[in-house]
Amino acid sequence: MGKKIKKIAVMTSGGDSPGMNAAIRSVVRACAYYRTECVGIYRGYQGMIEGDFINMSARSVNNIIHKGGTILKSARSKEFMTKEGRQKAYENLKEHEIDGLVVIGGDGSFTGGVVFNSEYNFPVIGIPGTIDNDIYGTSHTLGYDTALNTAMEAIDKIRDTASSHNRLFFVEVMGRDAGFIALNAGVGAGAEEILVPEEDLGLERMLESLQKSRRSGKSSSIVVVAEGDKSGKNVYQLANYVEENMPEYEVRVSVLGHMQRGGSPSCFDRVLASRLGVKAVEFLIDGKSNLMVGLQDNKVVATDLEKAIKGQHSIDKELLRVSDIMTT
Repeated sequence: MGKKIKKIAVMTSGGDSPGMNAAIRSVVRACAYYRTECVGIYRGYQGMIEGDFINMSARSVNNIIHKGGTILKSARSKEFMTKEGRQKAYENLKEHEIDGLVVIGGDGSFTGGVVFNSEYNFPVIGIPGTIDNDIYGTSHTLGYDTALNTAMEAIDKIRDTASSHNRLFFVEVMGRDAGFIALNAGVGAGAEEILVPEEDLGLERMLESLQKSRRSGKSSSIVVVAEGDKSGKNVYQLANYVEENMPEYEVRVSVLGHMQRGGSPSCFDRVLASRLGVKAVEFLIDGKSNLMVGLQDNKVVATDLEKAIKGQHSIDKELLRVSDIMTT
């Protein structure tokens, strides 16, 4: 059992995601419940290096559960990647008598936490906050459900235009290394084809599928593409390829981009954030460290932080099979 935890710091790091504010709120109010002081760190690891801290109470997180983004701001810190930068960060934490750290972010943020813990034996607990849902050890990351619904609603709107003008739309969604958003939003929105990094279907297979749809009487189509898909160099090359080989279609491209990161978090993300924030604080108070809190079988569980980074959250093969059947 380590030193008694009297003061906990919370920060958000890396790309923002809906639900981060709800998680901050949960950490702060759990600290208040357990009579533990709480400090917010602005701008992630960079703010830690610069000592950009603020004392937080239960009342300081009023009316933020429904807000997107993060009130603590987020940043990526090159300085924290250096030993000198981490030394400054550690000295600031000790100066403010902080005993434990909750990091809300993705694998890059967790990597920083693991290194920091190994160098200074400083207690760190991670909360997975990324819309890509690509963290091992949890079925859902904070923001994924919200981003999924944002993407699906956008695709629904694009389909109205596609069907009105007999057009083929390529809709690119976020997912540089993982196709969770593309696959689930694509199935939910009834896309004719879904292209994800995990399954390199190739240009010919895509073309065959679209030609089959055309022969079956479809006058418009939607192809959902994860930004990391390997079928072509980019979504515009895919569009050009289809336009050259299927001149009967008017082809358009819509890149949803960062709109998927914004917006008010869904009920699911708000509840998930509340559950994970409480458990993160309880783990620190219980003397646990170097863990990530996540959701499995609707239960909050702990995963070793290094395993969460190095493990692979695999795409649902059964849902891929379902998507193939649905495009018939």
